[in-house]
Amino acid sequence: MAPRITLEDVSKAAGVSRSTASLVVRGSSRIPESTAEKVRQAMNELGYVYNRQAANLRQSRTMTLGLIVTEIINPYFAELAMAVDQITHDAGYTIFIGYSRDLEDRQHEIVASMIERQVDGLLILPALDTDRERLAKQVTAANIPVVLLARHFPGFDYVGSDNVKGAGMVGEHLAALGSKTVAFVGGRPAPSYREREKGLRIALEAHGVQLWSSEELRSPVTPEGGAAALGRLFDRGNLPDAVVVYSDVVAQGVYDEMRRRGLEPGRDIAVASFDDTRIAAAQVPPMTSVAGFPGEVGSKGTEMLMARLSEGNADAPAQVTLIEPQLKIRSSTATWRPRTLSA
Repeated sequence: MAPRITLEDVSKAAGVSRSTASLVVRGSSRIPESTAEKVRQAMNELGYVYNRQAANLRQSRTMTLGLIVTEIINPYFAELAMAVDQITHDAGYTIFIGYSRDLEDRQHEIVASMIERQVDGLLILPALDTDRERLAKQVTAANIPVVLLARHFPGFDYVGSDNVKGAGMVGEHLAALGSKTVAFVGGRPAPSYREREKGLRIALEAHGVQLWSSEELRSPVTPEGGAAALGRLFDRGNLPDAVVVYSDVVAQGVYDEMRRRGLEPGRDIAVASFDDTRIAAAQVPPMTSVAGFPGEVGSKGTEMLMARLSEGNADAPAQVTLIEPQLKIRSSTATWRPRTLSA
């Protein structure tokens, strides 16, 4: 028996997103006629028939979705949230937004509140100390689809940047510059932290470069946390060739602490970071950073959630989509040169 043609097949054949194809078959006026015609042509060529009765059974919905992020002071999270808002608006959904402030208990309460309000699905940028089993039990009991964004826990649908690959790019770049010691500063030991550390370690050790990564170099994801972590490193009398910072927000404090110690980023120590928010380019000197494309993470995560809702396949295996990172090289590393010993 030939496999059943799904709306996913139609969307791929038409070269559109799954959510766009879904809107076309439901007769939405939001989609341009030229795009709608591509979808209808793909349906005819593949022999796809929209089962409206089954769809109606699935769609006893509130047309609301929940988005939970840690906060929106961080430009990365703000850009991600705006992308989610745009996709949901275009699809005719109303979105409820909650802020966990990176607190697992607060996140649990917000999830419960949104479930009580009968949202059709949840998009969550999880708090760093999220109890995976607790979250899984909560959403499974409510039979509600969930897509995680930017921070990955096994067993959930997930969209985020390829942190291991991005960190590897930074490591290769710093090794090529002649770095012999690299400190990984800031962040807490959550999945994204461990992925970035892993990518750095693999790339640096392949070139014989030491990676300094320890508990005392971790910190809250704040400028103050970054300054304090780097200060602890300097207080030990250690001066690395390069500092790789967990995120652009943390790197603000790293820049400040270096200058308090009479050191100049990009001259005395190379500095690189992750996220490539507007903070990175605005630093003086402009900071090398790994672009994680939060807008794309938000858009693809929302489309993944809507695919779950449209197909009614919430019990299907978890899907993982990794966004290709890009290293944006700027003066904070490009102008650095290895220190030379005076005769």
